[in-house]
Amino acid sequence: MIAAAGPESHASTLVGRGRSPVTPDRGPCPSRAVERGAGLSSQTHGEERRMSAPNDPRGDARGPGGGTPADDTMTLRVVPADDTVRLRLPVAAPGAPDGTPADRPAPAGEAPPAPAAPVPSASVPASAPPAGPKPSGASSLLKSSAVMAAGTIVSRITGFLRTLVMAAAIGVGTLNDSYQVANVLPTMIYVLVGGGALNAVFVPQLVRAMKKDDDGGEAYANRLLTLVMVALAGVTVVCVLAAPLLVHMMSPDIAADPERRAVTVAFARYCLPTLFFMGAHVVLGQILNARGRFGAMMWTPVLNNLVIIASFGSFVWAFGGFTDSAVSPATITPEGVRLLGLGTLLGLTVQALAMLPYLRDTGFRLRLRFDFRGHGLGKAVGLAKWTLLFVLVNQLGMIVVTQLATKAGSLAERAGHTGSGITAYNYALLLWQMPQAIITVSVMTAVLPRISRSAQDDDKAAVRDDISYGLRTSAVAIVPCAFAFLALGVPMSTLLYAGSGAEGARGIGFVLMAFGLGLVPYSVQYVVLRGFYAYEDTRTPFYNTVVVALVNAAGSALCFAVLSPRWAVAGMAASYGLAYAVGVGIAWRRLRTRLGGDLDGRRVLGTYARLVVAAAPAALAGGAVAYFVTKTLGSTASGSLAALLAGGLVLLGVFLALAHLLRLPELSALTGMVRARLGR
Repeated sequence: MIAAAGPESHASTLVGRGRSPVTPDRGPCPSRAVERGAGLSSQTHGEERRMSAPNDPRGDARGPGGGTPADDTMTLRVVPADDTVRLRLPVAAPGAPDGTPADRPAPAGEAPPAPAAPVPSASVPASAPPAGPKPSGASSLLKSSAVMAAGTIVSRITGFLRTLVMAAAIGVGTLNDSYQVANVLPTMIYVLVGGGALNAVFVPQLVRAMKKDDDGGEAYANRLLTLVMVALAGVTVVCVLAAPLLVHMMSPDIAADPERRAVTVAFARYCLPTLFFMGAHVVLGQILNARGRFGAMMWTPVLNNLVIIASFGSFVWAFGGFTDSAVSPATITPEGVRLLGLGTLLGLTVQALAMLPYLRDTGFRLRLRFDFRGHGLGKAVGLAKWTLLFVLVNQLGMIVVTQLATKAGSLAERAGHTGSGITAYNYALLLWQMPQAIITVSVMTAVLPRISRSAQDDDKAAVRDDISYGLRTSAVAIVPCAFAFLALGVPMSTLLYAGSGAEGARGIGFVLMAFGLGLVPYSVQYVVLRGFYAYEDTRTPFYNTVVVALVNAAGSALCFAVLSPRWAVAGMAASYGLAYAVGVGIAWRRLRTRLGGDLDGRRVLGTYARLVVAAAPAALAGGAVAYFVTKTLGSTASGSLAALLAGGLVLLGVFLALAHLLRLPELSALTGMVRARLGR
């Protein structure tokens, strides 16, 4: 698992109070990312973390003044090869097999993953027997991490396969643009009415309720679930009735064409009810996460993808593939619209209902509770205001891009260039975000709980070290992936989307190339904002998002005005990365100030600079090879496969050779971990 890469291996020594050290087996050491996934906390040289006895309710027992640890403590010291990292043991939530936290990567079109709730400090009884190598704890952590990572990867892969089947069924032109507009509406509305707040604010409240309430937080969770379900049910009814107005808001160009408007509104009325099931899935999933059950939220989206794949596959079986049918808004039948719409609705329904057996297994009793007053929900709503504004700005920016991209796609298709509208933008974005979702999110899922605890302890050095670790570890894969998209975007798309026609697939490839290098600031922004979330600061990310959204909207409008319709959406993709580059500059300075003027900038920038030096020539060589292979064999599926393989191998080989010469320790740790996993 690439995302589990970490720095050098190390030997751990567990030191109990008044006992001799016991050293675990020195087999292949799990990477630091995996170990930190236990909710562990990195610190500076030569320091130790003392952990409280269970009789201290705060979890981090301190003497008078909060400066001296209580007597009944236990110290866990880790001595790496190059630096010292002090760690905290994970604490299991009630009913949880382990304390591993999770951060669910969002599907395409949803808000970025919100921070996980801070996890309480570990409590280790002083009277515990002498510690030895206990494989059960480590194996539980590794098993939980593997389940989460596998679920994320399979979900992303099946989500990507879903787009391939969609393209094969209805192409990547104006009909798919209509479906994309309709399908994004429920996600936007769900996030606007509270999706971001559910993750960023209510999850920490759930954890606190579990810790403080006599019933383990069950009543609070039921009140939250009832509140969300009632609110979303009302919003869903209103939105279904207002579908024509919402379609007009998203794309005046579609609304001006009677045939496209009718099809889009029909799709929207099937898709909009999914926002109710989105909310149900998220609330149930976060209740499970708060109880230490992470697999359900990672794996149930796979069911949604499979149902939609089956629906669009049935469309191909009934009406033929797009290359044969050339189906359009004017020729698609009501039965075809109904098949695709019901399949989309059924997918989210199955995804939500599949959570119920997992919830029942935890012993949680699901029931409606309307006694909202006086139980902390009002405070949570107050805390959510900045997150709601954060989301609102994001969605407004998304509306601007959707309007411009659908208009550009319509004009480009009239000129004979398909694959130049919002569908190309969304499909390229989904492929482009996969490294971020699998790598950066996985790394920060492991690190975030530790950052949250360090922030609660006002340990700025620990927060800084973990942010630095997250940036450097994810960069090892993110930077070469960004250059790979730039060099090989066209053969990737002409291979993967061959079923939509060569012209449409090539258009997606150009948009993917334009996204390319923006992956680096996009990933950095995700990591840096986690530093603010650790301090429960949602105001600063909001202001940062305002800047990103404004730059993105302005850049997209400029591209639409200056570039031809065929290239306008590619320009919008480039402005997306530019917007995040501006946002990173602002967020970096603010977080550095928050942490006392030090964010380990020299070390982080040095790592990124060396990675760019290795990746840029590799991309140039790989792109040149792919270009000549394509010129020789053509842009058919077989020619694209040959170009992608040849170019990819050259790019990877040159990158690894240059990275070896530049002596990147993060890359050495990554390859060492992979070899250990393969048993070599």
